[in-house]
Amino acid sequence: MADTQSISILSLDVGTSSTRALLFDNTGKAIPDMVSQLTYQLTTSSEGEVSVDADHLVDVVGQTIDEVLKKAGKLSAPIGAVAIDTFWHSLLGVDEHNQALTPVITWEDTRAFGTARELRKQFDEKTVHDRVGVRFHASYWPAKLRWLAQNQSQVFKRVKQWISFGEYLHRKLLGKSICSLSMASATGMLAIKTRQWDPELMKALEVQPEQLPKIGDFKDAIQGLQGDYAKRWPALNAVPWYAAIGDGASACIGTNCVAAKNWSLTMGTSSAIRVVVAPDRISAPPLGLWQYYIDEKRAVLGGAMSEGGNLLAWLTDSFKLPALADAEPLAAAVKPDSHGLTILPFLSGERSIGWHAEARMTISGLSNHSTPAEILRAGMEALAYRLSVIHGQLLKALDMKPADHHLMASGGVLFHSHLLRQIVADTLDTTIYPSREQEASARGVALLALEALNAIPHVASVEPVIKDATQPNSNDGKIYRKAVARQDDLYQRLLAD
Repeated sequence: MADTQSISILSLDVGTSSTRALLFDNTGKAIPDMVSQLTYQLTTSSEGEVSVDADHLVDVVGQTIDEVLKKAGKLSAPIGAVAIDTFWHSLLGVDEHNQALTPVITWEDTRAFGTARELRKQFDEKTVHDRVGVRFHASYWPAKLRWLAQNQSQVFKRVKQWISFGEYLHRKLLGKSICSLSMASATGMLAIKTRQWDPELMKALEVQPEQLPKIGDFKDAIQGLQGDYAKRWPALNAVPWYAAIGDGASACIGTNCVAAKNWSLTMGTSSAIRVVVAPDRISAPPLGLWQYYIDEKRAVLGGAMSEGGNLLAWLTDSFKLPALADAEPLAAAVKPDSHGLTILPFLSGERSIGWHAEARMTISGLSNHSTPAEILRAGMEALAYRLSVIHGQLLKALDMKPADHHLMASGGVLFHSHLLRQIVADTLDTTIYPSREQEASARGVALLALEALNAIPHVASVEPVIKDATQPNSNDGKIYRKAVARQDDLYQRLLAD
């Protein structure tokens, strides 16, 4: 192992539409120009499929590693470890040779909404939620496994083990894998107190214990690349590869949200608000929220939406607006909630708070006077309104007031859109502190790796760089909070259980 005073960390950030490889120095700072990013295409369908071929995604990750190692050349600081974050909730089945029998089914896939309903009828959902930290929903494993058993029964019977993409990547590169507490807790199959796969759910889903991966922690590293990968990346062969964790968990670390006073607000393709807590801080999360692990010392309580940048991209494309950077001044010229529109922004179904995977986007109030700029503005406001509901539940669960915390914002959409940041700050009546760390998730796992290597004493010891704070406007906030009630009324009419 290299001296921890001179090492760098290779972070692999596998997102929903692109994957990145980045180098960070031994203080957690991104090394300039040491980054590679490649996009990939998801397979989608009108039935709700959102998946990607597992081996293709491994190849894309490999290409980013090739490119960043080529850029690095003979750096004075050798790579001391590889740290990985990936999208949460993915599922794929493999055979006894670790060959993929299914594509990677992502969190956006809503085909299992019907089986989620079946499970809600079969179980006392609150009891299960209190035990595993999540509700029955198409994004989690129980509904997906039930759907696969019903719709792809022959494949279901052939599967030797069910894993997420992070484990699959390790098995292809290293020949074996550990499923971190972070990834396991976001499946909906892990009993959060015992940290073991839930026996009742396994029995109901006809899944044997050996069909689920071995659970470990982030620090449970693996070494030794297999086959051609050892020749391809000799600099990475003898270093620890840490267990993959969820990108949301690593974003919390990357924006210094490691205490209850700093909350993580992220908006990339999707959106979420998360608070890092001790695993035993809350006996059970509120029914609208979830609780996952970051590692054995830290848990994350929060709520997530399937929409964020994807909604704004859809609106600009569908209504023939220019790219968001050019369309934003048009939306900014529209006064707060002056358009007469109410939007439920569920392009990919609802997650928090109501967990209606079958929900779809609704625009109410359209007239022949509605303009594309007004619709874009209303879409931004709709995202803020749904975030405000999550925010309110978190405040109640933690017995806190808006003044008791800071919102540390990350994600490309919030970073680049001053208007959206202002709308969210006004609606939530909370100051937003945008992070200049545009690669928050990649930075987060790099910091966890440095902590595991004892190169830094604690992930909180490295402060992020913050942009100018966005202060809430109380007058506009009053307007938005009235609109939140109007959106909730539409929500109750269409989606209330």
